[in-house]
Amino acid sequence: MSRTNLQDVDKSVDGLSILGTFDFTAIEELDPSLADGHRVVYDREVPFELRIQDSAAGPQEVGTLEAIKAKILLIGDDNHPQHIRIELTSENDLFFHYTHSVDEATFRAMQETQKLMIDFPEYANILIRMYNSCIKEPHSFLAVFVMHRDGHARLDFIQNMEYKFVELLSADFVASPEEVIRQQITFRYNSVKSKLALMQARLQDINALVKVKNPSLLLQLQKTPPRQMSNKSLSR
Repeated sequence: MSRTNLQDVDKSVDGLSILGTFDFTAIEELDPSLADGHRVVYDREVPFELRIQDSAAGPQEVGTLEAIKAKILLIGDDNHPQHIRIELTSENDLFFHYTHSVDEATFRAMQETQKLMIDFPEYANILIRMYNSCIKEPHSFLAVFVMHRDGHARLDFIQNMEYKFVELLSADFVASPEEVIRQQITFRYNSVKSKLALMQARLQDINALVKVKNPSLLLQLQKTPPRQMSNKSLSR
């Protein structure tokens, strides 16, 4: 596509500001994870090393690397949470759904067992920091998720100190019941479907606006495959 045509696109699309940006709030509020009063404070894909432990012999020495969506939810104020829950899901496996739930009492047991130097109100922020470290420095910070055949699992945050691996924090997880998984899959399917409908409606608005301002440009855009148009733009 020529520079002139690209400028035409920019001029035409400038008028799209009246259309606003996508607002998926109403869709996200239907998330079944929020049904019991929790709210999302963190939602990102994090690189995990997945391992399976079949017996008492121990987990696989080398697991598979996969991007796992980690969602942290809590009830109460950020500084004084009453309950914290972590949900782990995968885009590669819709039936992969594990949760870690903790309140102040259960956290106290974790604190004593692992000799943690933090209190319950700091737990969510520490988890967020751990996840972000695994994203930003994947060679130094590892998230190893060990799954057992009985549905239980453990997430270990490990730091590579070059001369040794140091386990920073561990959290116990459990595979979600079939009904919860069914609800989550239904929500994710309907969410994608609704977002697609919104984007298709936005595309129609764009087409209508460009048609009014520059009909010939619209014809050219419709004739040019998206990938080909992108390649031409990059080759300028």
